Amino acid sequence: MDPITIAMIGSSALSVFGQISAGQAAQEAAKLNAFNIKTDKEINKAQAMQQARARKEEYDLATSANIAAFYAAGRDVGSDKSVQAFLERQKDIVGSDLGRIARQQNIQGMKSEMAAMAEKRRGRNAYTSSLFSAAGTVAQGLYEYQTTKATPE
Repeated sequence: MDPITIAMIGSSALSVFGQISAGQAAQEAAKLNAFNIKTDKEINKAQAMQQARARKEEYDLATSANIAAFYAAGRDVGSDKSVQAFLERQKDIVGSDLGRIARQQNIQGMKSEMAAMAEKRRGRNAYTSSLFSAAGTVAQGLYEYQTTKATPE
């Protein structure tokens, strides 16, 4: 083989290697991004749990303070209908708040899962694309080799 043919084959081989390596690197980067998205999901979940716990503690403290204030005012907490209505309303409000926190966390978790899946898919697509590009480069290299080889000197 002449030096030009060797250079052409070497150039094609190097290009193929570069394309496949770039695809693999993109796929690995996408896997890392997906992992980070899932890690953020777990952090958000822990934060939501902390927020819910803080809201519940706030409710418990306020309820204790309100009951003490009612007793201090001489109201019978056990039988006073307005006191019972007030306490029930506060319980409903905290239940609604805790439900909202849970729903927000679930929605965020689903969004994170979908983002992680999309990121993994992007990486697989990049790798697959690199394989097709590499195959095209091989075919182009073979064509150029055949063309150069067939040309008389």
